[in-house]
Amino acid sequence: MSAPPLSAGAGNPSADCIADSAGGLTFDLDAPGRAADAHWSAALVLRLRGGEEDEEVRLPLTPNGTGRLRAVLPSTVALPEGRWDVHLDCGEETPRRLLPGLADLRSLIDRRPGPSTSPLAVRIPYATKHGNLSLRSWQRAPHAEAGDVLVDPDGITVRGTLHRVEDPGAWLAGAVVEARCRRAGLTVTVPLTAAEGQDFAFALPFAGLCEEWRGGPQVWDLWLRGPEGTPVRLARILDDVADKKHVFVYPARDVTAPHAPAQAGPYYTADNDLSVRVVERPPAAGR
Repeated sequence: MSAPPLSAGAGNPSADCIADSAGGLTFDLDAPGRAADAHWSAALVLRLRGGEEDEEVRLPLTPNGTGRLRAVLPSTVALPEGRWDVHLDCGEETPRRLLPGLADLRSLIDRRPGPSTSPLAVRIPYATKHGNLSLRSWQRAPHAEAGDVLVDPDGITVRGTLHRVEDPGAWLAGAVVEARCRRAGLTVTVPLTAAEGQDFAFALPFAGLCEEWRGGPQVWDLWLRGPEGTPVRLARILDDVADKKHVFVYPARDVTAPHAPAQAGPYYTADNDLSVRVVERPPAAGR
C-alpha cells in the first residue's frame, strides 16, 4: 500500500487504485462538483502519451458509496504498450488530470501468471514527475521475465521465467540468448539452460561484447530466440515498480578490451527491458 506523493497538488481530484493479479485496475475517487449527480456522463479517460489525439480509452464512472465514483479497467481490455495519462471527464468541462491517491499494488508483487497463450497484460499506476497519475502498460506474448541478475568479474548470470507459450519446456529446449548491439548491428549468441517447467538461466561473458567495441557508449539488448526464430525481449515487468532504471542498479565491471580498457554492466531501460552497456573505463584517480 502506498500513499500519494508529497509533491501532488491539491487543485485536481485524486484517484485511489487497486490492482488485481490478472492485470486489471480499479479506480475510486471522490465525486467533484456535479459529477456526483451526473455520474451517467462522467468517465475516467486514459490517453496514450505521444499517441494520436483520438487514441484513448474511456471507462464509465458509477456510484460507489456516498460521494464516491468507481471505474474499472479489466485485464481483458487491450491497452497498447506505453504511458497512459489519467483524466477525469465530467462532460461539461475540459477533462482534468487526476492525481494519485492511495495505491494498493500488493497483488503485483512476485506475480506469476497462470498458463495461457493470450497476451500478458501488465498495468502499473505511478506518479509522474509533475505529481499526476499515469499508467505504465505492457502487452506481451510470449514474455521472458528476468529474475535474479548476478554480476561477476567476467559477465552476468541471469535467471528468468517464460510466459505465454503453449509448451514452455519445449520452447526453451530449442532456444538461445542473443545480445544485439544497437549501434553496430552485431549479435552475440550464448546458450540457454532450461530448468524445470518455465524457468531458464544463462551466462553472458562481457569479453564477447567488447571484441568489436571501438569506443563510446555501446548498448546490447538481450533477447531469447525461440525454436522457430521467435524473438522475445527479456524484461522485468511482473511487480509493482513502474520504472526500474534507477531502482534496480547493478555495478559495472572492468573489461580488458582490444580497443581500450572498458567497463560493462547490466541495466534496465526506460521500458524495463534488460540490456548491457559497454563504455570506456574512466582513468584512475590521481593520474
